[in-house]
Amino acid sequence: MQLAFVLVEPKVPENVGAAARALCTMGFGHLWLVNSDLHTKPEAHWLAHGSDHLLDNARIFPDLAAVRNAVDLMIGTSAKPRHNRHDWHPPAALRQTLANKGDRVATAALVFGREDRGLANEELDACDLLTGFPMAVTYPSLNLAQSVMLYAWELSGLAADATPGPAPADARLGALRQRLERLLPALDAPDGSKLQQWALERLPLLTERDLGFVHTLCGNLERRLAGAADKPTPDNGPA
Repeated sequence: MQLAFVLVEPKVPENVGAAARALCTMGFGHLWLVNSDLHTKPEAHWLAHGSDHLLDNARIFPDLAAVRNAVDLMIGTSAKPRHNRHDWHPPAALRQTLANKGDRVATAALVFGREDRGLANEELDACDLLTGFPMAVTYPSLNLAQSVMLYAWELSGLAADATPGPAPADARLGALRQRLERLLPALDAPDGSKLQQWALERLPLLTERDLGFVHTLCGNLERRLAGAADKPTPDNGPA
């Protein structure tokens, strides 16, 4: 699994440089930025201290939607659970959830919000999972670079730069999500919208073996729906 650390519209170039240094020391090599060029500022390089290559090779995205399209799994950082979702994980639990994915996730993104206001609600809604550090007090909150360092340390054993495994592209988590988004409305089940929401929220929590089962299930549903569409409509003729 390749794990990228994503900074959304950071405000302080020193934080970007310090984040790059934290990632390098923990063995991570993928720093992505959303709508920012702060990695090019001298102040960022002042704090990078031997991690300038991460700044020089940072991948830039125009918005978080572009990041969403580039990864199989997107994890948003949030100070507390949001929107009654049950997928908010402290870092140790997140580590285990990621480790359970095996080769079903080729690329995952861990997304950090702005220093002054974090991630917007709609940005958190776009994430598959949410994570945060339980803190003893609400304020002061963690600095952006501090947060990156803590996550990099906790997740450092996940072979961040490993080559994607042998799972076919259509069996990976991102492709499975897209298949379910197509299939679930076609089932025309009672309370279909709630079923779809439930399935898509729990999909990122599944283990590698469970994801393989969902892959097989999707294939069976696709064949069944295609067969039903190919059946000729009975012509009863005139009464």
